[in-house]
Amino acid sequence: MAKGAKKTKTVKAKAAPASTVKVARTAYVNAHLIDPASGLDAPGGLLSNDGLITDFGPDLYADGTPEDAETIDCQGRILAPGLVDMRVQLRDPGHEHEEATASAAAGGITTIIVLPSTDPAIDSVALVEFIVRRAREVGLINIYPMAALTQGLEGREITEMGLLTEAGAVAFSDGVAPIDDSLVMRRALSYARSFDLLIIQRPEDRSLANEGVMNEGEIATRLGLAGIPNAAETIQLERDIQLVELTGGRYHASLLSTAKSVDLVRRAKMRGLDVTCDTAPPYFALNEIAVGDYRTFSRLSPPLRREEDRCAVVEGLEDGTIDVIVSDHAPHHQDSKRQPFAQAESGAVGLETLLAVALDLTREGSLSLSDMLGKVTCGPADILGLHAGRLKKGAAADLVIFDPGAPWKIDADRLISKSKNTPFDGKLAQGRVIRSVIAGKTVFHAPDLDV
Repeated sequence: MAKGAKKTKTVKAKAAPASTVKVARTAYVNAHLIDPASGLDAPGGLLSNDGLITDFGPDLYADGTPEDAETIDCQGRILAPGLVDMRVQLRDPGHEHEEATASAAAGGITTIIVLPSTDPAIDSVALVEFIVRRAREVGLINIYPMAALTQGLEGREITEMGLLTEAGAVAFSDGVAPIDDSLVMRRALSYARSFDLLIIQRPEDRSLANEGVMNEGEIATRLGLAGIPNAAETIQLERDIQLVELTGGRYHASLLSTAKSVDLVRRAKMRGLDVTCDTAPPYFALNEIAVGDYRTFSRLSPPLRREEDRCAVVEGLEDGTIDVIVSDHAPHHQDSKRQPFAQAESGAVGLETLLAVALDLTREGSLSLSDMLGKVTCGPADILGLHAGRLKKGAAADLVIFDPGAPWKIDADRLISKSKNTPFDGKLAQGRVIRSVIAGKTVFHAPDLDV
């Protein structure tokens, strides 16, 4: 856990495991086990039974595998906890569950937390329960709902957070809409503190962002596009941090994209405030140059920033200031991206490319493989209080097997997601998911690989 962050209580979320079907005993052999939560990083094996991890470790199969177990030879590849993605948009409740869960499984993601930015917004007990029920019906991966912080995502009246938590909500946010009113945010943080609940905000001063569509600067001027200044993010983030200091609430800043934002969170943690944060692959892998000649797949919110901001985000990941990497999966119909840049929708799909792009951090020497995996497994799980993201006896066998050196080319047309809006289209990547396992059941197996 990053310096300055406090340990969180475990949320008794009611979202059911993705699968309750009894699964036969399975022996994973010849694996390279990595569990960031415990520091395990060694060759070994793992045994699961009826969907639970029964044992694992370097010397597990010194005397051979159980005769009644199905054996999966990992061939020296990485076996780690399934990834946990705490920022996924599904648009309409239930509408994209099947597609998104299949896409997540292909990316090695076994648990997703969905934003409340749906139509209607997830701001009532009935809608939270609907998401939980729909998750059980789809049954491919674990899905937990994030509930709206304010009624209708309008930023005025806070929701019944206590009741929504009992129904299954794991955190509270207005999703893609920031809370502009300082008094509303203060009241929300104070109320949430009484129940030890987490407030998540994607900080942006909308009056400063105005009609901006990309990062403010020379490139925006050359392209004739309205710009969004860095201050639109940092002004609201600084306000929120002061409110955390005032209320003692728990606060998570999402999608940090600027150097000053990273420094603000770093200083907040040094002061002992209960502040955590995340970023997404575009903000450490790309900069504003990716907009190119009005490339709408690179229209994101927040926008891609300058190179110095990108480097600062990488530094924040290195020193632990940034706790989590999220996909910020935001699917759009292709027609909404086939527009002039200023009219195109902002956002990108990211479930299938999250791991591959994050692995670049390990090849560049910014993070060890274990540290990087911690930001997509136990890191988000600990912040949300979920029993996920770690190898532990008795825990659900939610696993990913991947080859960190396997080369491939990201091809938008070959993504499982029906939405193809990825800024990484055409990128030469390294790192392929071989198998994703939920509660002991294989939910994805790369058809062209042999594990």
